[in-house]
Amino acid sequence: SSPQPPTPTTLKQGMGGEAVRRSRSGGRGGQPGAAMQDAHVLADLQLDNSRLNSTDCCMSDRFVPSRGTLCASARLKLQKDENWAPRNEYHEVLSQNVLGKEALTSSRLLQYRLSPQLQDPTHDNEYRVMSACSRDGAPKFKQKPTRALPQSATKVLDAPGLIDDFYSHPVDWSARNVVAVALSEMVFLFDVPSGRTERLLALPSGNATALRWTGEGLHLGVGTSAGEVQIWDACAQRQLRSLRGHGGRIGALAWHDHVLSSGSADAEIHHHDVRIRDHLVGRLSGAHADFICGLDYSNDGVLASGGNDNAVCIWESPSARSPLHMLTDHRAAVKALRWCPWQRRVLATGGGSADRQVCLWNASSGRLLASADAESQVTGVVWGQQERELLTAHGYSRNQLSLWKFPSLVKAGDLEGHSGRLLGLTQSPDGSLVCSSSADETLRFWRVFSPRSGEKRASERNAPNSLLRSIR
Repeated sequence: SSPQPPTPTTLKQGMGGEAVRRSRSGGRGGQPGAAMQDAHVLADLQLDNSRLNSTDCCMSDRFVPSRGTLCASARLKLQKDENWAPRNEYHEVLSQNVLGKEALTSSRLLQYRLSPQLQDPTHDNEYRVMSACSRDGAPKFKQKPTRALPQSATKVLDAPGLIDDFYSHPVDWSARNVVAVALSEMVFLFDVPSGRTERLLALPSGNATALRWTGEGLHLGVGTSAGEVQIWDACAQRQLRSLRGHGGRIGALAWHDHVLSSGSADAEIHHHDVRIRDHLVGRLSGAHADFICGLDYSNDGVLASGGNDNAVCIWESPSARSPLHMLTDHRAAVKALRWCPWQRRVLATGGGSADRQVCLWNASSGRLLASADAESQVTGVVWGQQERELLTAHGYSRNQLSLWKFPSLVKAGDLEGHSGRLLGLTQSPDGSLVCSSSADETLRFWRVFSPRSGEKRASERNAPNSLLRSIR
């Protein structure tokens, strides 16, 4: 007799998109009673094709899951949208119970076994086991705080209209001790010593998406959702220039002497020389494949750029036309990046929701020096020069500030208080205070570090204002 065709497996759709497979085997251990019981259960699980629809069940090959069974973390990775977050408390609890609290940490899109994780470096193991399989309920090593941290913010300011957008840079602190904050279409200036607040500008359309002060702290670069870059004199409260050329919203700004660099949703970096009429002196395209949402210059003019393509590019100078290195270890958008102020060519970066890693890089060689799991989306980073530490700002799901030791990246502690995603992080001129902006529409000031020496701050503050005489 001809062989019978194999009986198709029957799928019962469960929570989280997982399928429970039942097959018509010969029963348990070859026992007829067990076989009849399995057949009875199988009959109860048969699907009625007349009531079957695409939302109730997802059929897939045994070894190749279909995209319909992907969890929320997988869909996030496919969509590359860092603004994704649970819409309500029920959604958050459901995602944590079904997907796990660390579902967005290191999961792959399609996998049947979690990848090995490095053991805690502080755990003394005479056998030097380098990795172990990750299992639910496995012990996790947590570092105890090594120094006193503030339990609450020293000052809290309301910021109505602060837009909940991961890709924006809504706050920056000048060398003249003035904090600029973008609230929808308006930009306000907060004078920290006097506590006085005044409006600098109101855009006729669109929103202010990125802010960056010049080195001497008198001029402010403002990026807009319309792709325009404006330069404002903060003292005179007047606009000096309007720089156009981008084909999408501005995601990041950075100054180096008289050159203002801008990154945009068109995946290009533009260099604007503010001294000349034809300001566009450099146009970098092709290195990044998506939204450029992070820019920062080192003291010697090396540019670091981060994008929604999960890549970090190192540019040797503003005149470079191709990156010196492309760092691709992150698995999500890189908005948070900052050069170390005391060690040349050391760069700190942080990844988005599907990555949640804080990394230290040697920008000369492109080598990864250290990395740590931050447990949350990284949205900003600043350095503490006296303590040799770095502070990171985070979004979903904890909305905290985390303090890390340099260069080990051992966590020293967390600062909590915001009820919404942190969107930006900036530092006072003396380095002692940090200001965090959040989707809860507040600015919070935290005294985290020791102030830098007064002589250096005085020299920076009294530096000649050469840019004022050169902007045309």
